[in-house]
Amino acid sequence: MSSRIEYKTREQMRVMARAGLVVEKALAAAKSAAVVGATTGDINDAAAAVISAEGATSNFLGYHGFPAVACVSINDEIVHGIPGDRVLQDGDVVSIDCGAIVEGWHGDSALSFIVGTAGDADARLVEATRRSMWAGIAALASASRLDEVSAAIEDVADAAGVYPLEGYVGHGIGTAMHQAPDVQNYRTRGRHPRVKAGMCLAIEPMFVRGTGDSRVLEDDWTVVSADGSRGAHWEHSVAIHDDGIWVLTASDGGRAGLASHGVTPVAP
Repeated sequence: MSSRIEYKTREQMRVMARAGLVVEKALAAAKSAAVVGATTGDINDAAAAVISAEGATSNFLGYHGFPAVACVSINDEIVHGIPGDRVLQDGDVVSIDCGAIVEGWHGDSALSFIVGTAGDADARLVEATRRSMWAGIAALASASRLDEVSAAIEDVADAAGVYPLEGYVGHGIGTAMHQAPDVQNYRTRGRHPRVKAGMCLAIEPMFVRGTGDSRVLEDDWTVVSADGSRGAHWEHSVAIHDDGIWVLTASDGGRAGLASHGVTPVAP
């Protein structure tokens, strides 16, 4: 991945918003398919059907050999789970990550939820991860450097008693799904990129109830917590322009999620 940041025009951001709305629809269909007794493959198929019907292209399928259009991760599988014949059980924590391409521009988003009966600890984990994402997005509206976004994300984790997944980050997005710069989910030392108009970033917290350490399964994709603790994953792609920010993967631009932070999104 190039270390150069790709800055977008407003028109390019508008095309990215079209890709983002395809992703939003695909994730909604995937979540609806995720019921007790369904398989992770059923979830993937629901997302694939929407992407195809919208005339978009999956940016996950074939990415470094990934075999599906969505990552579906269950319980201690934090990210990059390969969908297949695993059957969902009551109380499972499900994380779905999905993306789409429209006219060469990418969208990427993820969500987590609990199937059936929700345990209290799992519900707190999922909600803390969701809130941290919105805290990070809200920070983009006024941040001068990206470490302010990372701090906002980590502060929510600290308050909730959960831990960011070590080594996994958010990222730039545009003509490729993964671009510079990285967006850390916790404070790090060093000089951090300035937040500038033209950036499009995927804000992507991944939290676990355990230590934050992980390992990759033999499929070379699925990332699981090292101690078997459950995790959650939320993500939105966000545009920064001269007049404000806009969540590209939300049909309201992030208005509902940002309201409690006093930030009003502005369309590019």
